[in-house]
Amino acid sequence: MSKIFDIAIVGGGVNGCGIARDAAGRGLSVFLCEQQDLAGATSSASTKLIHGGLRYLEYYEFRLVREALIEREVLLGMAPHIAWPLRFVLPHHKGLRPAWLIRLGLFLYDHLGGRKILPGTRTLDLRRDAAGAPLAGDFMKAFEYSDCWVEDSRLVVLNAMDAAVRGTEIRTRTRCTGARRIDGVWEVTVEDADGSRETVRAKALVNAAGPWVSRFLTEGVGQNAAARIRMVKGSHIVVPRLFDHDKAYIFQNSDGRIVFAIPYERDFTLIGTTDQDFKDDPAHVAISEEETRYLCDAVSGYLKQQVTPDMVVWTYAGVRPLYDDGASKAQAATRDYVLKLDAPEGAAPLLNIFGGKITTYRKLAESALALLKPHLPGMGKPWTEGATLPGGDFPVLGFADQVAALRAAHPYLAEAHARRLVRAYGTRAVELLEGVTDTAGLGQYFGADLYEREVAYLMDREWAVSAADVLWRRSKLGLRLTKEQAEALDGWMRNRPS
Repeated sequence: MSKIFDIAIVGGGVNGCGIARDAAGRGLSVFLCEQQDLAGATSSASTKLIHGGLRYLEYYEFRLVREALIEREVLLGMAPHIAWPLRFVLPHHKGLRPAWLIRLGLFLYDHLGGRKILPGTRTLDLRRDAAGAPLAGDFMKAFEYSDCWVEDSRLVVLNAMDAAVRGTEIRTRTRCTGARRIDGVWEVTVEDADGSRETVRAKALVNAAGPWVSRFLTEGVGQNAAARIRMVKGSHIVVPRLFDHDKAYIFQNSDGRIVFAIPYERDFTLIGTTDQDFKDDPAHVAISEEETRYLCDAVSGYLKQQVTPDMVVWTYAGVRPLYDDGASKAQAATRDYVLKLDAPEGAAPLLNIFGGKITTYRKLAESALALLKPHLPGMGKPWTEGATLPGGDFPVLGFADQVAALRAAHPYLAEAHARRLVRAYGTRAVELLEGVTDTAGLGQYFGADLYEREVAYLMDREWAVSAADVLWRRSKLGLRLTKEQAEALDGWMRNRPS
């Protein structure tokens, strides 16, 4: 008889991998399958912020905002290599939200979450502060506050790595084709990329399929959806760097939406996001010309430099599977998570995950396991708060020291290369470079500062299979490699020398 796992998880996004890590750390046996790459959909298409959600205060989502504000500093401590503080500048626009309302919101933002590390709000005179230089001349005052940046897809991978170290069986490129309750357990059928099928048995099933959560429930499990989801598309554009300082902007628009302009990958600016209801297949989501124009116009209304579609060097779009709370506008739909447990008397439980956001993924995992605990009595206690992710075992303010130490041990590394390696791998960068004494030891060169040694590490340790996995999810080096270089990398990975 095949092994019976405690939990089988469908979906390798941040929620699925976060639950897997937490469960494995509590002594449970876990199986996770993902139909494509880890973070292959929504979890790699965010605005890449760990934030309380300032605008959610307008919709009275105080519990969500408070939880998210607390989690900002928890995540900073867990992964200081892939997460760091970022200051946001909100220019005051007299025709939109009044200054008193913004001050009130920022006061709540500063105090709801028990802030300890991040500095508080301050008012800027844009005529004197460097943040005013890129802005059009009629903006005199701004509010500056703290949130954080996170490398979203790496956050997912690091959770998966930690889960795997703790015993989780993780299968990428493996689609769940169906699941049925049989003799008190779930029998889950999975299909690998080569078409081979296998049945996995588990005491509990977690549906963390993201935009496919309802489809998996109806087509894979054969049940009616436990709740309605509202699929909302969020799109982003990347353009050459628009300003020299390291702060981000949050711009208010006349339609009630906000748009961020964020320093990105040293030489670029990330602009997003949109909020549009989406009815099509999430596997084929892409930005529209209308969205591109909207984002360009939104930031051009604030900056001296006009941003036009021909400046765009990269775009990405994702579908957020939000819980349908009946909001009239996509931007007003709740970002809170909703967990629906289906556990008939004597039957194996099914937990469906609706909504959620990257900032609160760890709390979502704790809540999910609290619901499953009565059905899995051997489960241990919560443990993830304060436990670092792989490579994150150094002080929150210790990034520069890590870079200096890596360069001292490997003086052949350029400063920018060392910084990128520490940003991606933290203390694990030492392991990646073990035994290398010069550039030749890094192996074949693929472009930018990417070498064979790093690609092999990503294939062996982080489930990378294709060039897209390396260039767009494990890194953003796709912005720097040519099409020909990316194709050469893909060929090398398919035919990697043994």
